[in-house]
Formats: sequence, structure tokens, C-alpha cells
Amino acid sequence: MNKSLLFSPALYLIIVSCITNVALCFTTTLRFLEMAGPGLINKVMFYSLEMAAPLKRKKLLKGFIFHVFKTEKKKLAELSFIFCSDKFLLTLNQQYLGHNSYTDIITFDLSTTTQNIQAEVYISLDRVKENAKIFRTSISEELLRVIFHGVLHLCGYKDKSELNKKEMRAREDYYLRNYLRYVSRETRST
Repeated sequence: MNKSLLFSPALYLIIVSCITNVALCFTTTLRFLEMAGPGLINKVMFYSLEMAAPLKRKKLLKGFIFHVFKTEKKKLAELSFIFCSDKFLLTLNQQYLGHNSYTDIITFDLSTTTQNIQAEVYISLDRVKENAKIFRTSISEELLRVIFHGVLHLCGYKDKSELNKKEMRAREDYYLRNYLRYVSRETRST
């Protein structure tokens, strides 16, 4: 990725599209799903392009994401999750990674140092829905798994080899189980 960009990849594409009149046709306007909260939770943000993400308990999820970084001994400066369509993510995949295929997630590490992680994670809700059907799980759980997958990439986990994939899947399962227990416990106490 070209780290010299002044804007994020998605914002850059939108700006270029407006300037050159090359339409990235969005069926609805850009909706921001950022949830205001105190302290560090404001450093994890959720945005949606075209369709809303089926996320519940965003504040708890933001706190848990910080827990994952802390557990993995990483420091988070800022993290944006951008939920989009297959079409939008395919454009990013082609332009920035040179791949001409659909994917459920692309993670852009925008950090200038290894000390503070700053990143954008793009997630195709179309792929999440399709994968939920294939893997016979709920859309919500599949979305959480993909979110944790992106977080784990930022913590240094890879998924290119079979061994790396197994390790990544084990960590995804671990954090998904723990998050669901955490939400259950927090929901009962309120």
C-alpha cells in the first residue's frame, strides 16, 4: 500500500471518483456508525458504506477489542472498521493489492511506528453473509469472527500457510468464545 497517501484508501477512492467523475455508485449515502464513548473506546470506530452492519453492543465490542490488543501485547492508537459491499472491497483489492477476487476483509496497517497501531479494516458484509451460510453460523458471529481476524492481523498473525491459518483460526475461536461469554455476563449484570 502507498503509505504516502494523505487519506485512507476508501476516502481516497471517493475523492478521486468525485474529481474524475468516475462513479463508485453507492445506493445510499455514507452513514457513520461511530459510537461516542469515554476514553480509549473513541479510538475504535465503526463506519458503514451502503448498508448498516448488524453489530450489537458496540461499546462492549470496542472495549473487548482493546482487551485483545492488550492481551497480544500491542498498543492501539486508532482503528476504523469500514463495512462495505463486495463491489467496493473488490475495487480496493484490485487497486491496492493487485488481486481480482472477492474477499471478506482487507486490513490496512497505517502505523508509522511499531509502537502504536493505527489501521483501517474494510469488511464486505456481502461476503460475511455468504460465509455465514456456508459455515452454518449466524451473520453476527461471522461478522465478529472477521473483526477479530482483522485485529489479529494487526497483532502480527499471518494466514498464508496452513500452519498460520490453524493458529489464526484458533485465536479467532478463542476471542470469539471469550467475547460471547463477556457479552453474556455484561448483559446479565445490567
